[in-house]
Amino acid sequence: MEKKQGISRAQFLAGMASAGLAATALTAGSAHAGERWQGLRHRGVVYTVGKGETPATGFRTARMRKDIRAIRDQLHADTVDVTGDGVERLTATAAEAAERGMHVWLQPTLGDVPERDILDHLAETGRFAERLRRQGASVDLSVGCEFWLFVPGIVPGDNVFERIQNLLDGKVDPVRMQRLLDRFTTKAAAVGRSVFHGRLSYAAAQEDTVDWRLFDIIGIDYYSYFPRRADYVRELRGYLRWGKPLAITEFGTYPYVGAPETRGMGWNIIDQDKHPEEIKGDLVRSERTQADYLMRLLDVFSSLNLYAAMAFEFVALDAPHRPGDPRHDLDLASCAITKTLEDRPFDPACPRHWEPKEAFHALARRYASEVSRG
Repeated sequence: MEKKQGISRAQFLAGMASAGLAATALTAGSAHAGERWQGLRHRGVVYTVGKGETPATGFRTARMRKDIRAIRDQLHADTVDVTGDGVERLTATAAEAAERGMHVWLQPTLGDVPERDILDHLAETGRFAERLRRQGASVDLSVGCEFWLFVPGIVPGDNVFERIQNLLDGKVDPVRMQRLLDRFTTKAAAVGRSVFHGRLSYAAAQEDTVDWRLFDIIGIDYYSYFPRRADYVRELRGYLRWGKPLAITEFGTYPYVGAPETRGMGWNIIDQDKHPEEIKGDLVRSERTQADYLMRLLDVFSSLNLYAAMAFEFVALDAPHRPGDPRHDLDLASCAITKTLEDRPFDPACPRHWEPKEAFHALARRYASEVSRG
């Protein structure tokens, strides 16, 4: 991980002790309470920076710029959720989207490092978001994503996968977990407020308990599955009781039959003990399943006049699609709306490129129709 300079520990503690900062955190949410819109205000996609560090998957500025152009011109999205780690990668991508007139949802997600490093990373990213905002860009700042997953110490485990397994195995004290989660979320909100003066948010898991008074926008990573549309509406309305805009910070599923029913856990179909990695079971690839699920959810989001929805995700270079080889088709475990293809399968150094899935085309049609109506 890159080592970055950011807000000092002394500055952070001083900011937390400030009564004025606490008051700002509780009142800023009402600044935009009078705004109204019909349908979905912001339509976008998640763009993750920093995923993969091989020659084929590592961050490349030229590739990022090409992707942002495709998101605007081919996908017809008006919003990019720029997430991941590395301040330089995050800020370069946010600047590219802003320069192209897009709304930026900027969300640093540095994980598996000490809390101080995560907060410093947030502060530096937030300062850049504020500079963009003052220059006239449309930008919201999210202080992070599912802290229990990424911040060490809230849930036992040395990495994301160990924490998930400990949760699934019931090896977590829920009372202690909530106390630690609340403590860190409050710290992150305070740091965000100290450097950014636009709308502030946080991307929570659906089951998380969050004090949304700390934020202006409620952010939810949404992976529910219901047979009936009314059940989605009922569940989402529960988040609206705070009287604040609701952003769906992630929604999506995987391109195989039955994937929506996994409720976001479909990534677990890869047997990582095999070399090369293999898909477990005999899954039936279905890009239509993925596309239909996204359209169903967008219908619900629009009907509720939500603030934003960002499909997860644009590209996953580390999960290549291998046509004709279903046992090694790692794209089956990816929610990306594009499929990554290798010039030479199983060669980690060979160039990779993406092609649209059915989900990409479905989103593009929907987003283009929303633009023409607006």
